[in-house]
Amino acid sequence: MQVLEIADLMALARRRVPRMFFDYADSGAYTESTYRSNAADLGAIKLRQRVGRKLSGRSLQSTMLGQQVAMPVAIAPTGIAGMQRADGEILGARAAAAFGVPFTLSTMSVCSIEDVATHSKAPFWFQLYVMRDRGFVESLMQRAEAAGCPALMVTLDLQLVGQRHKDLRNGMATPPRLGLSTALQLASRPAWCFDMLRTRRHRLGNLVGHAKGADDLTSMAQWVASQFDLEFCWDDIAFIRERWKGKLILKGVLDAEDARLAAATGADAIVVSNHGGRQLDGAPSSISKLASIAEAVGDRIEVQVDGGITSGQDVFRALALGAKGAYIGRAFLYGLGALGEAGVTRALDIIASELDTTMALCGERSIADIGRHNLEGY
Repeated sequence: MQVLEIADLMALARRRVPRMFFDYADSGAYTESTYRSNAADLGAIKLRQRVGRKLSGRSLQSTMLGQQVAMPVAIAPTGIAGMQRADGEILGARAAAAFGVPFTLSTMSVCSIEDVATHSKAPFWFQLYVMRDRGFVESLMQRAEAAGCPALMVTLDLQLVGQRHKDLRNGMATPPRLGLSTALQLASRPAWCFDMLRTRRHRLGNLVGHAKGADDLTSMAQWVASQFDLEFCWDDIAFIRERWKGKLILKGVLDAEDARLAAATGADAIVVSNHGGRQLDGAPSSISKLASIAEAVGDRIEVQVDGGITSGQDVFRALALGAKGAYIGRAFLYGLGALGEAGVTRALDIIASELDTTMALCGERSIADIGRHNLEGY
């Protein structure tokens, strides 16, 4: 099968990854209306084609948080990527490092902070969930610092979990709970099973041996369920900012007023995000809020975005509306599930090629030149 677009990687991943884990990536909360609108609203933005421009010497190079990047795209933090493909977070970090873009490791990763640091070729960013156990939160920050992570991304929109029907119906767990349905799913994916048998990494690596009482599957699930914090607020960002000396990113901002509050915390960047449509079903798409948020904060804080980004054209649209960088989550997972590390590299190659072509046909030669003038009706 020729892999020409992210949809091809998605199709391959669907055939190679057990349904419960593919659906975990390819799902949203409740009716999934926000999940769908992320992509639909991006696609509705029309690009302004220009001609008669000199197009030689184009470059996708840019910066995100002051870090030089091959293109203004980063791999988003995605939970249990190591269940899409064995050792998935390590494979993703390696692919990102080789390509020259940031990789963000999730708190809920299968490969631990230390594991990824040992096996990756470049520093990676770390995403933090603020849990009720503040001692554990502080230990995660210390571990990320010790691993050389230059940036910490705090997720703001997970004080409780948006219900995802596919996960409940599939009985999704890490590692999988054995039952007839699970056994049938695994039996239909022998290559995936063989890869998983070759690795020792099957649980949430950042929790095992660190979170008190979270040692086996049952206790780990109970511990995670007990840790969502309804008291989490902006004051907690001050606690984190005081203790974290590197770059600080706040992810989950979807409102201009919240963006202004985020800019006042001393954070270095915000990510305009609705958690990929996995939290508040019925919330607006990320791209529909990007321009107003970028205007609200101006130059006080770097604005980035995620949600529905599956092509270079999507990245171009995000940059034109004020983002300094865009994150890919599902596109990364599809590549990982389809072809492992090579699939992640292929996903990045596809997006870079599409971004370069789009930039050229819109008459631009550098990332810095992209703006609203490249969009129809803006």
